[in-house]
Amino acid sequence: MRVQEAEQVAQEIENLDNRRRSTWPLHCELLHTQMENLDKTSSLRTSSVENSCPLESISEDTMITDKKQILVSFVPALRSGEWSDIGERPYMEDTHICIGDLANKFNNNMHSEEAVSFYGVFDGHGGKSAAQFVRDHLPTVIVEDANFPLELEKAVTRSFLVTDAAFAKRSSLESSLSSGTTALTAIIFGRSLLVANAGDCRAVLSRRGRAIEMSKDHRPTCSKERMRIESLGGFVDDGYLNGQLGVSRAIGDWHLDGMKETSEKGGPLSAEPELKLTTLTKEDEFLIIGSDGIWDVFSSQNAVDFARRRLQEHNNEKLCCKEIVHEAKKRGSIDNLTVVMVCFNSDPPPHVIVERTRVRRSISVEGLQNLRCLLEE
Repeated sequence: MRVQEAEQVAQEIENLDNRRRSTWPLHCELLHTQMENLDKTSSLRTSSVENSCPLESISEDTMITDKKQILVSFVPALRSGEWSDIGERPYMEDTHICIGDLANKFNNNMHSEEAVSFYGVFDGHGGKSAAQFVRDHLPTVIVEDANFPLELEKAVTRSFLVTDAAFAKRSSLESSLSSGTTALTAIIFGRSLLVANAGDCRAVLSRRGRAIEMSKDHRPTCSKERMRIESLGGFVDDGYLNGQLGVSRAIGDWHLDGMKETSEKGGPLSAEPELKLTTLTKEDEFLIIGSDGIWDVFSSQNAVDFARRRLQEHNNEKLCCKEIVHEAKKRGSIDNLTVVMVCFNSDPPPHVIVERTRVRRSISVEGLQNLRCLLEE
């Protein structure tokens, strides 16, 4: 996206904020930015969106067997819950959002009979301003995008970048807002689930008891992220991006030198989300979205196992979120803790035996030598 265009959108957001201060239950300021003209000229820095499958291209293939036909005819019955806790931190920098009907919330007359549901977890760092800004503005930017809702991948990716540019403008005028946030959102449109992630929050889908990771943690030490960082002039020092941040993608952090650039290629810290799209079937039970404080003490499969047992006991998604958070505290997590759960059925998960993949554990020659040296010391 051109810098001038991003700044124009940021200015429009600010002008509207100054004129309108009415809030909705999640403290979201209603923004009616006009994105149609911007969409005609804007282009993303990468080709990931163009190469991905647009949401409208998902179709119900003709199934031969009765079993496949049952999976195709599945219609999600959505229900959601959430819970958060400050943990051992002095300040709460996590925030989240749950909207059952995104278009209706913002009076968007989209041409579709199906509602678009929106869920997100935002884990702030260096303050809570960026997380709250993204929570309050990102949903509206998505709804106002010209590609919403038929080309959600384009709309969501572009909206992450537009929101990042808008926060850059806002924080440059108010230095007290300078901060950053990771962002993970999940959008459900019919049977389609689209997860967008920038940072180290994680979304995990329970598919008949098996954990399916719908996002990848963006750590500077990941080989793919390290290559991208170094190609843009950044470096990784002791696991930290430029020796300062433990994540390689985030919205905000414009106040940190060397992290983000307004040039076409951008800086080593990216606000562009990675997307994962799947079609929900009868085997899909629920989605867990959590801030990294949860995943510090839960593996993806462990979280699914824990949640399934609790839902089988009481089938209360909000109580289940509360129990996950409390269990994370018991296990020693010291970070802020936030969980959002979206269930796709009104009934609790069935009792099934999940086959575990056998993994042979081995140690390399180099690892064996290092271990031997440690034992000899």
